Amino acid sequence: MPFTINEKKAYETTPDAVFQAVLGAVEGLQGKVEKQDGAARTVEARFDKTIHGKVLGDRTRMHVQVNGGDGHSELDVEIYPIDPVGRKLQFGARKGVARQVITWFFAHVEHRL
Repeated sequence: MPFTINEKKAYETTPDAVFQAVLGAVEGLQGKVEKQDGAARTVEARFDKTIHGKVLGDRTRMHVQVNGGDGHSELDVEIYPIDPVGRKLQFGARKGVARQVITWFFAHVEHRL
């Protein structure tokens, strides 16, 4: 069973606005931005086991790419569970953790837009 989730969402706003919303969403979910490239509009973030007091059980890493132009944007997100060292978990991850984090992430992005 693959633990990696890939999702895309389209928005009717500029890519820069979506990129700023992504950064705000990571901060709002108590995540840590590990890498960020404003020119390429990419973000790599890490989330701990606990978000806003809710214990999820696994750490997760998220890669985000914002594409688009002319008032249309596409948000491409990949998320997967990681071990304490930061390596991708291939087995033993708890079911539903990545799904919960990505659901909260999209809610935070859309709230900021």
